Amino acid sequence: MEFEAKNCWKVYGSKKHRAAMDRLADRYIDFLSWCKTERQSIEWLKAQAAARGFDQGTGKDRFLKMHKGKSIIMARKGKRPMARGLRILGAHADTPRLDLKQRPLYEECQVSLAKTHYYGGIRKHQWFARPLALHGVVVKTDGTRVDIRIGEDPKDPVFTVADLLPHLAYKQVEKKLSEAFEAEKLNVVLGHVPMAASAKKEQNPIKLGVLGILNQRFAIVEEDLYSAEIQAVPAGPARYVGLDMGLIGGYGHDDRACTFAGFEAFIRQENPEYTQVLVIWDKEEIGSEGSSGAKSLFMEYCLEELLDAWEPQTRLRTVFENTRAVSADVHAAMDPDYQDVHEKLNASLLGHGPVFCKFTGHRGKVGANDAHAEYVGWLRAVLNKAKIPWQMAETGKVDMGGGGTVAKFLAVYGMDIIDFGPGVLGMHSPFEICSKADLYASLLAYEQFFKN
Repeated sequence: MEFEAKNCWKVYGSKKHRAAMDRLADRYIDFLSWCKTERQSIEWLKAQAAARGFDQGTGKDRFLKMHKGKSIIMARKGKRPMARGLRILGAHADTPRLDLKQRPLYEECQVSLAKTHYYGGIRKHQWFARPLALHGVVVKTDGTRVDIRIGEDPKDPVFTVADLLPHLAYKQVEKKLSEAFEAEKLNVVLGHVPMAASAKKEQNPIKLGVLGILNQRFAIVEEDLYSAEIQAVPAGPARYVGLDMGLIGGYGHDDRACTFAGFEAFIRQENPEYTQVLVIWDKEEIGSEGSSGAKSLFMEYCLEELLDAWEPQTRLRTVFENTRAVSADVHAAMDPDYQDVHEKLNASLLGHGPVFCKFTGHRGKVGANDAHAEYVGWLRAVLNKAKIPWQMAETGKVDMGGGGTVAKFLAVYGMDIIDFGPGVLGMHSPFEICSKADLYASLLAYEQFFKN
């Protein structure tokens, strides 16, 4: 009569499952270590999908389209007409980080630094005194694109944001956390060596030294940084955490865990009943804004293109009304040291499978998609039949805070949708933690969603 979420380690205890789980985790760690920006994630997905026969032509049964290098959609034609609805899995590839400002470079106290503007919901103190890498693109006036990736190779230098020493931080520690760490002090250390001596006395020799290195390595000048997108992100690879290697630590589980598991589930399908769609967006961490976010019409335009090619007699609104979708996004697992921010009856645990979040939003469900009971019942039946562990939880105590996902932006079309993904500890930190058992169970759950 009672319900208790199942432990994935017990459900998937066989050698066969454990071997598959380990292989998946190894591939995921490689993906997470290489793809640290939305552009890198989308390019990786495009290359993987293209190798499996997906392209931009609508004449085939496998469709792919990339938008602005930051969002991507893939579709596989089903046996049933699109008028019967689609199976859509949506996730996002952007993550919280430090973006270099439009004019970032300056020099102070014999150090060259870069000004930043943080992106998404970060806790600012977590970004001080840690190794950082620079990833991004610079676009010159002739249209040439220069890719930047410094700080990942063991031979590369890394960067950092210097923290205040405790000997002089007495006033700082007395402030509220929200006030103690100022955004304008999140300045990345770039260099210290002055430019080689010249006949002319230079005003900013260390900044010029940094510009000289950038010019020598990438053939760019300071003005080129006005048309650049460069991100400071945690340096180094993702790693297994714990003596038993059951956890994965790294930057960007939110939401690359779902991007990776969703793609793995999508790519394994063959001859589906319903047309299957995978969409990976940008800009979720800042409200899904812009032309590459879920608020844009990118997905709608692509589905119109598919209808014109595959089923021109069907209206798009008919397709949407019959569609079932999953907003594949991670969930806040209960933290052993901060259990008081959760309401335990409605909290999730690491290792107990992917988490349904019926609604997000904040205080009184404001700004939330609230999934319908009929849809939740259907999804439970799908997973129970396949014997896949799952759990359902809220983000935390009602008045404690909240958040949002892409779900509400798809719900406006009338389709059924719910948030569903693995739990994470330390979400939005530079080093998030997830369970490799949850990653494996999420993959299997997404497969069942696509199939049913």
